[in-house]
Amino acid sequence: MFYCIIGEDQADSLSARLAARPEHLARLNALKDQGRLLLAGPMPAIDSPDPGPAGFSGSLIVAEFADLEQAQTWAEADPYVSAGVYAQVQVKPFKPVLP
Repeated sequence: MFYCIIGEDQADSLSARLAARPEHLARLNALKDQGRLLLAGPMPAIDSPDPGPAGFSGSLIVAEFADLEQAQTWAEADPYVSAGVYAQVQVKPFKPVLP
């Protein structure tokens, strides 16, 4: 089943985000290589594809896991969590419909 992982950034977390980004992307690429990643990306803090120093308000990941517990465990081990980028992480079941 697919799960939606929503990470909400701490205020002023851009430098921590950039430092942890290579490890974060490596985990996402592992899911992609396993055919389990539907989509992933950051949410700019302002209405711009390149928010610059405004940074990001969070991230969205939609990926396949065996169950909710595995999705939560994976989300809690994200480098953005240990680096203090995320203030909060939510994991919810997700049912792809379109496209």
